[in-house]
Amino acid sequence: MKSVIGALCAAAVFAVAVSTAALTPTPALAAEDCHRGTLDQRYCDRNYDLVADLPTDPADWVNPDTIIFSYTPVEDPAVYAKVWDGFIQHMSEVTGKDVVFFPVQSYAAQYEAMRSGRLHIAGVNTGGNPVAVSCAGFVPFAMMAGADGSFGYEMEIIVPADSPLGAPADLAGKTLAFTSPTSNSGFKAPSAILKSNFGLVADEDFETTFSGKHDNSILGVANNDYEAAAVANSVMKRMIARGAVDPSQIKSIYKSQTFPTTGYGHAHNLHPEVVANIKQAFFTFDWEGSDLQQEFKNEARFIGIHHKSDWAVIRQIDAANGVSYDCK
Repeated sequence: MKSVIGALCAAAVFAVAVSTAALTPTPALAAEDCHRGTLDQRYCDRNYDLVADLPTDPADWVNPDTIIFSYTPVEDPAVYAKVWDGFIQHMSEVTGKDVVFFPVQSYAAQYEAMRSGRLHIAGVNTGGNPVAVSCAGFVPFAMMAGADGSFGYEMEIIVPADSPLGAPADLAGKTLAFTSPTSNSGFKAPSAILKSNFGLVADEDFETTFSGKHDNSILGVANNDYEAAAVANSVMKRMIARGAVDPSQIKSIYKSQTFPTTGYGHAHNLHPEVVANIKQAFFTFDWEGSDLQQEFKNEARFIGIHHKSDWAVIRQIDAANGVSYDCK
């Protein structure tokens, strides 16, 4: 299982080809003596907060004329381009720069875009944060939360409403749809929970398939294309709220503890003044009456996060699954 997961993660992260030049550290970085932990060789973590630090040479800082922003891959990127439009305009006003929404089709494409310098800000899915941090120089700093500061979502295992499956143990001999190897609720958490709590090992006790996205898994269950699927219930709730799926077609047979949700962050080498303005844009955005509020109904603001502490449970799940952040 360990080798399978490691191979899947490596394939997911680097499905997009990386040029030889992009993979080769600069002479200055290669010669620099710095702590890295799980970080790729091109990054340094001098303060031991587990994320890449700003390069020491100001010549390596990036100050783009146009800021590129992306949200984690979804079924219909066009829908979310509209959802984020008001926020994009606000960020443009605060930063004094053009800001463009970049729809990505896969987690791998999003990570590679930031790693290669084509993406400056991103909303990265929960399970993908450690991968993006380690392999793409992603520096998470914010997360959506309710007005009272509450945040998070749960992993649910769902089945068609008329399915005879009524509990995780019933998955033995069946097929469970995962989303992506880098997804927490769509792969990592259910793999660990099913193994530790129910003695069910993927591809041994039950068959697996990958849908690519939570939206695909949810629609697949609703349409009886999948026997069962592990999904983030935050995505499911949003799809139900906008009428994309009928809740009467779905039955939940398991609900996990609460996990942190999508982490928003910037490329590690952005100019610090640009980063300061980006953070100001996030923390001053007025949610009231916005398209973001309409889509993310339980959220009301952005709150600050710390990867080292807030994502510790996700790294623990990765460790339980034998996952390593192999960036090669």
